[in-house]
Amino acid sequence: MKNVLFAITMSATAFCWMTLAQTPPAPKAPATKAPAKAAPATAKTAPKAAAKAPNLLDPSTMNASAPSVYVVRLDTTKGPVEIRVTKAWAPNGANRFYNLVRAGFFTDAAFFRTIKGFMTQFGISARPEVSRVWSDRNMPDDRVISSNKRGMVTFAQTSAPNSRSTQIFINMVNNQNLDADRFAPFGEVISGMEVVDMFYNGYGESPDQTAIQSQGKAYLDRSFPRLDRILKATIVPLTPPATPAAPAAPKQPKSD
Repeated sequence: MKNVLFAITMSATAFCWMTLAQTPPAPKAPATKAPAKAAPATAKTAPKAAAKAPNLLDPSTMNASAPSVYVVRLDTTKGPVEIRVTKAWAPNGANRFYNLVRAGFFTDAAFFRTIKGFMTQFGISARPEVSRVWSDRNMPDDRVISSNKRGMVTFAQTSAPNSRSTQIFINMVNNQNLDADRFAPFGEVISGMEVVDMFYNGYGESPDQTAIQSQGKAYLDRSFPRLDRILKATIVPLTPPATPAAPAAPKQPKSD
């Protein structure tokens, strides 16, 4: 598995022939009036099989369609971060993120690549057995609709088309130069960018992505203990808009 990098300037059939023996037709029996057939019973509709619960080790269970807008809360070692996802911006990315969050993919996932003045990257599972399943589970590219401004959330990719899988980055500054290279934001941080700014960036490019995939959290805890990580990721209910209070009824004049 190649590391996920940023694509920026720094960056027989056999055919069986069968001879059918012909036999003479059977003699016709005298015609008899067939008894009337009873009306067929109405077929009962078979109950639908219950949808399988999301299972990180079985990607076929993780194809739910995401809502048009949803919010994900990342409880991190530095504090909470909330991401609002807009499906119209990048439908494939929004669906993938939704399914990964529902299944608990990001529990204990580290922000393994934080570059000051650029972005912070996460999305390799803390569990090697999960990484083996998802490392090459790529999805089609989305058209770039929104821009990679500060706070926008985008899937990482290689220079090859359709190479996005599970790795994601949060833009820490305005990176509109990424827009021309197929990086399609699917969400934005609506709360907690000050938390993102505090993620440890002292290791730079040092953590090896292949080692993270093969060894998981144990490798990072041993070699890069100061990395921040996601403790839990959850989908939170959208806050409905406040209903304006009804105007008070006008006072009626009192009669004498």
